[in-house]
Amino acid sequence: MLLELAQWLAKDVRAFNVLNYITLRAVLATMTALSISFVFGPALIRWLAAKKIGQPVRNEGPQTHLVKAGTPTMGGALILLSLGISTLLWADLSNRFIWVVLIVTLGFGAVGWVDDWRKVVYRNPDGLSARAKFFWQSSIGIVAAIYIAFSISAPNNEKVVELFLQWVGSGFTLELPAKANLIVPFFKEVSYPVGIFGFIVLTYLVIVGASNAVNLTDGLDGLAIMPVMIAAAAFVLIAYLVGNEKFATYLQLAYVRDSGELAVFLAALIGGGLGFLWYNAPPASVFMGDTGSLPLGGALGVVAVAVKHEIVLAIIGGLFVLETVSVIVQVISFKLTGKRVFRMAPIHHHFEQLGWREPTIVIRFWIIAVVLALVGLSTLKLR
Repeated sequence: MLLELAQWLAKDVRAFNVLNYITLRAVLATMTALSISFVFGPALIRWLAAKKIGQPVRNEGPQTHLVKAGTPTMGGALILLSLGISTLLWADLSNRFIWVVLIVTLGFGAVGWVDDWRKVVYRNPDGLSARAKFFWQSSIGIVAAIYIAFSISAPNNEKVVELFLQWVGSGFTLELPAKANLIVPFFKEVSYPVGIFGFIVLTYLVIVGASNAVNLTDGLDGLAIMPVMIAAAAFVLIAYLVGNEKFATYLQLAYVRDSGELAVFLAALIGGGLGFLWYNAPPASVFMGDTGSLPLGGALGVVAVAVKHEIVLAIIGGLFVLETVSVIVQVISFKLTGKRVFRMAPIHHHFEQLGWREPTIVIRFWIIAVVLALVGLSTLKLR
């Protein structure tokens, strides 16, 4: 929005051309989102408390969490508000990747909102049924996957539609360019052709999988939001490089036209995350709930696929992968043998049962997230 205004003003005042730089708008997006969080955060928390939208605590969970019962939840709405407004203000709204990531983020946020609302307002401990949640996540994920599949191979929105119609007209036999291949990190020229259907399935799995992985990680004060911001910061750099033809060529990355604008979105996410962490720091004044965890994970998934770094997301977001795997292992082990591998899953609860204090777990997991992000970023050069 402001970019278009600046471009119009630049016809008379050349100084406004400075807003054409993605780096500047990314910084401004971060500061704007952070400011919005500080302005609206206290009012949102008061409203949630007044409506008695408090966190329910399951009896089978850690007993130390009982003191958190009643803490306002659905604070993810604050992240979505600041992220959405900041992105609309500073991003290039003609960019197709901005709209797909915004729609997925807000769509998953709506699913999380309904789930949280049923839990805390209707006092339904299960919230939105697992089947219904999966259906809506899948619906949004599949539509986004189809759009992204053709977006990375087309220079603009018109060509996206044209390419899609060609695919349909060919009886679904048209093959996408090599940009749709699955790229393997740490190797210069190793990629696997997955075909259109394969790419759509892969994209869907990344988006929905990342969404649920972040959701599983959100169990302690500040545990999920900081690793999300760390991953977003890593992908700010990746998106900027992949979207710049000169840098992408120098680093031998797959250049994806227009993907650099995603850095502005990610910067806004970091700003909104920082604002939320101000209130979520132990002892938390508000929890993000599914309203925040589902869309944040989905957003990271969309960005990773759009910039062709799906496998790198599994490295940078390795903490989320670990949390998810711990749940899968626990469930499979209990069903097959009747025994549990961990004292409690996800794994952060296992460490709680071992006697680790909550702040200790959170900070150590943050350190792990930083290390994994550095490993993921090393793939840009180590080839």
